[in-house]
Amino acid sequence: MFGAHCSECWIEDQCKHSATASWLPALSALRITMLPINSQYGYSVAHYFLLLALVPLITAKGDDVESHEKIHDADKPPSESQLDLKEVVFVIQSQRNSFHVQQAEKLRKDLLQQTQALQESPPVVLLLHTLSDNEGDWSILPLLPYLSSQFGKNSSWIMFLEEDTRVKLQKLNKVLKKFDRRKEWFLGKALHDEESTIIHHYAFSENPVAFEYPDFSAGWALSIPLVNRLTSKIEDEPLKSDFTIDLKHEVALYIWEDGKGPRLTGVPELCTLPEQNPRAQYCATTVSSHSPLCGQPVNCENIFVAVKTCKKFHSDRVPVVKKTWSEQASLLEYYSDYADPSIPTINLGVPNTERGHCGKTFAILRRFLSSHVPKTDWLLIVDDDTLISLPRLQALLSCYDSRVPVCLGERYGYGLGQGGYSYITGGGGMVFSREAVVQLLASGCKCYSNDAPDDMVLGMCLNALRVPVTHSPLFHQARPEDYAREFLAHQTPISFHKHWNIDPIMVFNKWLKNGKHTEGLQKSTKEEL
Repeated sequence: MFGAHCSECWIEDQCKHSATASWLPALSALRITMLPINSQYGYSVAHYFLLLALVPLITAKGDDVESHEKIHDADKPPSESQLDLKEVVFVIQSQRNSFHVQQAEKLRKDLLQQTQALQESPPVVLLLHTLSDNEGDWSILPLLPYLSSQFGKNSSWIMFLEEDTRVKLQKLNKVLKKFDRRKEWFLGKALHDEESTIIHHYAFSENPVAFEYPDFSAGWALSIPLVNRLTSKIEDEPLKSDFTIDLKHEVALYIWEDGKGPRLTGVPELCTLPEQNPRAQYCATTVSSHSPLCGQPVNCENIFVAVKTCKKFHSDRVPVVKKTWSEQASLLEYYSDYADPSIPTINLGVPNTERGHCGKTFAILRRFLSSHVPKTDWLLIVDDDTLISLPRLQALLSCYDSRVPVCLGERYGYGLGQGGYSYITGGGGMVFSREAVVQLLASGCKCYSNDAPDDMVLGMCLNALRVPVTHSPLFHQARPEDYAREFLAHQTPISFHKHWNIDPIMVFNKWLKNGKHTEGLQKSTKEEL
């Protein structure tokens, strides 16, 4: 049995822990009626009366707490009071190439295993490339009507993930609960441009930092009310037949709709820190790796490099190639409209054109399969103002099978809202497996003119062959200055393009020289969160 003094301590302690300060006067009154401490029965009787007297107080307080909680829950939006994981539809932005299918399947398996560990009903996890045969699905907007029709009534969120995004489901659930699911929300990790850029068509040139768009690597989310409204818009006004260059920026522009729709809401828990980083403990999402490697890097002697140039750039751009990355190549040839033995360049018999270069590119493809060059599994075609890291490319190619048709680089699209096709933009470098080149030339595909856009013609040919183009964000059609600093910060880039208003040798040494890490990467990893 407790002594009377101990009984008082226990009751007072419960009062304090229950935040019931109003009980304390009643306790004082009860103490007056207690038997003396030296009484034989003092302890027992005092304890009994104390508990008996507190029964109505405890009951009344319990009712008050329950009533208060009910009022508080009524004031909360539904998203704060409850959100089951089965109300979140996950869309993994997967690709058809077997390596990327494996990556997406691993992520789906991890999400479902986490759900099982949390003892919750499993959410729907979709692999984007399996949803239809529509080539434009990867541009997201053509996919929204499907998502609305399938999940527009019984779900709350569509959460988009890239294959290398890693998710902590319990933390993500807490993040989504903060937002009223009855309203239109566009959530992500916010990026912005430091200066107006060609890849964004110089949008917001007066104040580039004013517009924010999501970093897809961190994951991004649309509330169902927003998905449903965007679907109605798409159905009323079909998507334009236009270029898709930087998807994340273009999706944000479409949603914003010149101020009629919501802007991106930045969510600090959506991160692009490596999952092993100690500060990632605060994150609901992280990234798995900065540099893909699936085994031994491809031998440099198994990659044939073709550099497209012309006479007017022999003394300007070609020296930059030689001072930077050409020494990393074992097999490299320069193709020009003029044979210059001092470089040397090879004249393919195709006159130079100011744009397009389709005739020259197809001549390179034919030469690659001829006996004039050593037989290799891979062909890399670049411009004379492309800056590239061949060791990083060798590591990336370890993830791909050269025995199947592979076309790899930075993916653009044309007319994807109306069918259209995807293509690998040439400036960042186009990588082909030997089998891809064999199938391209065997199909009879050819240029409609020497100055046709080579990358787009190849995209049309591959689309007709049902050979997917495979996207890697590590290839870049533009200069480092043309990309958001935070976007590049979690990459180990493979290429950049253009010498305009930069020192290309300095850019190569800073961003692409093997073993070097960028200042942006170091700074961002420290500053995030």
